[in-house]
Amino acid sequence: MSRTPSALAGIALVIAAVACFATLDTTTKFVSASVPLLMALWFRYFFQAVATTAVVLPLRGLSVLRTAHPKFQCLRGLLLLLSSLFAFLSLKYMPVAEFTAIGAIVPLLITLLAATALGEKVSALRWSLVIGGFVGTLIIIRPGGEDFNWTLLLPLAMVATNTGFQVLTSKLAKTEDPITMHLYTGWVGTLLAALALPFAWVSLPAWSLWGWLLLMGVAATVGHFMLILGYMRAPAATLTPYLYAQIAFAMVGGWIAFSHVPDGWSLLGMLMIAICGALGAWLTARESRALKEFRILPAES
Repeated sequence: MSRTPSALAGIALVIAAVACFATLDTTTKFVSASVPLLMALWFRYFFQAVATTAVVLPLRGLSVLRTAHPKFQCLRGLLLLLSSLFAFLSLKYMPVAEFTAIGAIVPLLITLLAATALGEKVSALRWSLVIGGFVGTLIIIRPGGEDFNWTLLLPLAMVATNTGFQVLTSKLAKTEDPITMHLYTGWVGTLLAALALPFAWVSLPAWSLWGWLLLMGVAATVGHFMLILGYMRAPAATLTPYLYAQIAFAMVGGWIAFSHVPDGWSLLGMLMIAICGALGAWLTARESRALKEFRILPAES
């Protein structure tokens, strides 16, 4: 099936976005050895908030701040900040590629949430994909193995908070401007992280570390902008499978920066997560097309 130019542009933007996110994660792991975690977290959000405001405010004016759900905007910002906090902690203790793969089970977890909390009907095939994704996660973490320790549970906390963030985002996106949501996310994260900043701030031992912090801010900001632009050009069902390219980018980043290559079991777990997630996205696209075709069928006389 051929892609329209708009869909191809959306796919290219999403792939570029996940490359930025892999760069962010790799840089975060590198920086975490020398910079206090909360200081790095604040800088990442501060840069995003200032850069987004500098770009958006002259174009849209103060009207971009209007929202019908300020409490949910703040909750969304809090959830993403917690997700970032657990991500930063995870990257301090585990390889980039394995962390990225575990984070990729979020869409599968949303399927599980839809079935249990929201009462939506989920097919047997989707249940199989959810189970396959979690088995892949267990293969990476390997609880009970000699290399297992409590820090390997940190990505699961990131997955839980990110799932809540994604669910709330999907609800707000029906009525809220995505640029407004992006702006609030940056500033809520900045202000909340600033509360801990007096206890975390230190003089950095090398000026080059400021350059790495700047790269983190640029990668996060550009990545989120590209993701927004991508979803403005193509439906989520078309773009979601390409999000799993982040696992490959993360493997490359981990190899270049830390000479780390996942072992055979980790590669198997990562492959299972990527295949189950991509198949889940393909099912969503197929169901979306079928529903659209059903709606346009002429009524029987």
